[in-house]
Amino acid sequence: CGGSASGKTTVATRIIEALDVPWVVLLSMDSFYKVLDEGQQALAARSDYNFDHPDAFDFELLVSVLRKLKKGKSVKVPVYDFTTHSRRREWKTVYGANVIVFEGILAFANKELLKLLDMKVFVDTDSDIRLVRRLQRDIMERGRDIVGVIKQYNKFVKPAFEQYIEPTVQVADIVVPRGGENFVALDLIVQHVHSQLEKVRAALASAHQGQPLPKTLSVLENTPQVRGMHTIIRNKDTTRDEFIFYSKRLMRLLIEHALSFLPLKSVTVETPQGTMYEGKRFHRQRITGVSILRAGETMEQALTAVCKDIRLGKILIQTNHDTGEPELHYLRLPKEISEDYVILMDSTVSTGAAAMMAVRVLLDHDVQEDRIFLLSLLMAEMGVHSVAYAFPRVRIITTAVDKRINEEFHIIPGIGNFGDRYFGTDGPSAWCESDGMDC
Repeated sequence: CGGSASGKTTVATRIIEALDVPWVVLLSMDSFYKVLDEGQQALAARSDYNFDHPDAFDFELLVSVLRKLKKGKSVKVPVYDFTTHSRRREWKTVYGANVIVFEGILAFANKELLKLLDMKVFVDTDSDIRLVRRLQRDIMERGRDIVGVIKQYNKFVKPAFEQYIEPTVQVADIVVPRGGENFVALDLIVQHVHSQLEKVRAALASAHQGQPLPKTLSVLENTPQVRGMHTIIRNKDTTRDEFIFYSKRLMRLLIEHALSFLPLKSVTVETPQGTMYEGKRFHRQRITGVSILRAGETMEQALTAVCKDIRLGKILIQTNHDTGEPELHYLRLPKEISEDYVILMDSTVSTGAAAMMAVRVLLDHDVQEDRIFLLSLLMAEMGVHSVAYAFPRVRIITTAVDKRINEEFHIIPGIGNFGDRYFGTDGPSAWCESDGMDC
C-alpha cells in the first residue's frame, strides 16, 4: 500500500526479482476500478471524478479474486484502460501461485481484504516526489494535460491520501521509506517470504513420514515379470534400446491397469453362435490423454494403442532443480475437456510439484477432480502423499513406489533422468530425475 505514484509497483517488482521463486503473481488494485456509467464517464473526462475514493473500487470482486488465488484456483482479472477510464473487453486469466504480491493505493482500506493479507508493507514516499511522478506518468503515459492532472491532484488525490491512505500505515507490518531505492527494507521482506516458504516445504516434506499410503493410490501388482522389467530399466548399464523397449512394456501394462478403474456399465451382446453374453462397456464419456512434457509424452503411444480415437493434450511443466518448484511454460488442451475422463501422464513423480500444477491446470479447465487419473511409471512416497493431500479425489496409478527423495529432489533408488535415458540426450554426470523433467 502507498499513495499514488509512491513507487508501489517498483517495490513489488523488485521483491519478485529478489525472491527468485517461480510461480509468483503480481496483482494490481488498478484492475478493479468500477465500471463507470455515462455521467461518471463525463466527469472523468473533465478530471472531476474521484478515482482515489474507496467507492471507486470493486472491493467485492477484488476480495473474491484474492480468496480464489489463495486457494490455488485460477481467476479472471479485468483489464483497465486508463486512457478511456473503462474496462477492456478481454479479461486476464491468472493462476494460483506460491506467492501473491498485491499492490494498490487502498490495499489496507477494506476489512475483508485485510484478513487475506499475510504481510502488509506500506511504501512511504515524500508528497512532492509523488506529485512529480504523477505529473510525468499521467502526461507521458496516459495522455492527460497538466492542468487536469493538477486539478485532480488538489481536488481528489491529496485529500483522499490524507483521509483514507495515510492512516492505514498503522496496520502495516513494515514501512518502506523511499520506495524501491530502500534495498535494506526490500532485503528484509524477501528474507521473511523465503523463511515462510521454507516452513511450508518442511511441513510438506515431513507430513507423510510414517503415514500409510493413501487409498486413492493403486500400484501395479509386483509380479516377477514387473519386477524383472524394473530391474532392467533401473540398471544404469542398460542400453538405450533395452531401456525404451521395457519402458514401453511397463507403460502398456500401466495403461491397461488404469483403464480398469473407469466406470463400466453392464451390457448384453449376442455372440456369433446366437447366444447372449453379459459384459461391460465404457459408456459415452470421452477419454482424453494429457502428457506432462517432455517425458510424459513417451506414454502416449501406449495410450493410443489401447484407446481408439483418443484425444491428446500437452502441458509443459519444468521443475526448477534448485528450488523444486514447478514452472508452467506451455499448455494445449482439447476443447470441451470439462466432461472427459483425463489420463494425466508423467514418467516419474518425485516431490509431486509438477503433477500438482498439472492437476490444478485441469481443474481450472473445469475437469472434475474424480475424473483425473494420474499415471506414472515410478513415484516417490512424498509425491504420492503430496498429490493425495492436495487432491484427495484424484486417482493415482503407478508401477512402483520408492521410499526416499534426496536433497536434490531425486527419487532413491529411482530410475535416473527418464527423459535423457529415453530420448538419448546428454544428461548430468550422475543420473537424476525431477518429476520426469530435465534437471
